[in-house]
Amino acid sequence: MGALEKASRRLNGGQSRCPFCGLPQDRVATLEQDWVMLEPDMAPLAHMVPADYRWIELSDGRVTVYGVCPPDQFQRCRIEHRLACPAQALPDLWPWLTTLRGENARQAERQDEPKPPPPIEEWPDAG
Repeated sequence: MGALEKASRRLNGGQSRCPFCGLPQDRVATLEQDWVMLEPDMAPLAHMVPADYRWIELSDGRVTVYGVCPPDQFQRCRIEHRLACPAQALPDLWPWLTTLRGENARQAERQDEPKPPPPIEEWPDAG
């Protein structure tokens, strides 16, 4: 029983911050007993992602590269955070990925902006 509990704890990767952009990334176990950092809350249709970059989630929580061509038209996949990271120079693999990288760059900039002042509780009498 103890070995089973340890195995399930190992599969629970969680989230961490990217050392390049500071945005969150999901740490997920692979079939090869390794870890991959995936873009959180992003599951594009698999046919929109080249075969070598598709990560499919398995029933036990692990992921594997899904190289089947053509994939099922409704199959969803995940992508590595490094492909969407605005702080890493990568080739323009797909137009939608360039858009995602731009949005992530804006999100990373907004993290450093100061918060707006709190609203004024009472407005002065204007007459």
